[in-house]
Amino acid sequence: MTAPVSSPLPPARGPWVLRMQWHDLCFMHWPVNAEAIARTLPAGVEVDTRGGQAYLGVVPFRMSGVAPRTLPDVPRLSAFPELNLRTYVTVDGVPGVWFYSLDIPEPLPVVLARTFFYLPYNLARMWMQHEHGITRYASLRTQADAPAGRFAAAYRSTGAEFQAAPGTLEDWLTNRLALYSADQQGRVYRGHIHHTPWPLRRAEAQITENTLADRLGVVLEGQPHLLHAKRLDVRARWVERVR
Repeated sequence: MTAPVSSPLPPARGPWVLRMQWHDLCFMHWPVNAEAIARTLPAGVEVDTRGGQAYLGVVPFRMSGVAPRTLPDVPRLSAFPELNLRTYVTVDGVPGVWFYSLDIPEPLPVVLARTFFYLPYNLARMWMQHEHGITRYASLRTQADAPAGRFAAAYRSTGAEFQAAPGTLEDWLTNRLALYSADQQGRVYRGHIHHTPWPLRRAEAQITENTLADRLGVVLEGQPHLLHAKRLDVRARWVERVR
């Protein structure tokens, strides 16, 4: 399968509307069959590949400072762990992220994200501990209308901090400033996010349970490609219909 030719990210309309901080994040990426991934995507969304290779990512981290632009933080609604299952796609040649699931432990943000961003957020029981440089993480999805999903791992950063050089696999996997979603009618939306370059480090991880990709019929085998980021400040805009 040939990767689509990339196009520039079109300018967003209007100001950013949501702020957040991401902490103790680990990118865990497995190479997967591009045709298998393509079969899981809606019409108009094309799998993005690097050298013909697609990737599926599991990304555990912690959120804080989550709030609309003009409002202060709200207890429980502004800080919580999050766990993503994602792949990489293009729409009209513009690269971005496609989320299969986003698990969090707070019900109101699940409803808001599903309603206003068309993102497949799910309620889950989650536990996260960061101590002596090691993050321990566990999640059990409890959303009634979503497939089962379990994950447990411990991970830590290693080596010096770096910014991914253009053209590298690390840049391809992480430098994604667009996300895509679809509503129940299959209409596709693009959202813009804004942040400084990722402060990356290499990482080590021990994954003891991971069933997040089971519903896709994709087996995640072997040790994943691992990257770690301590903190990133992020701004997000409303999603816009892709025309």
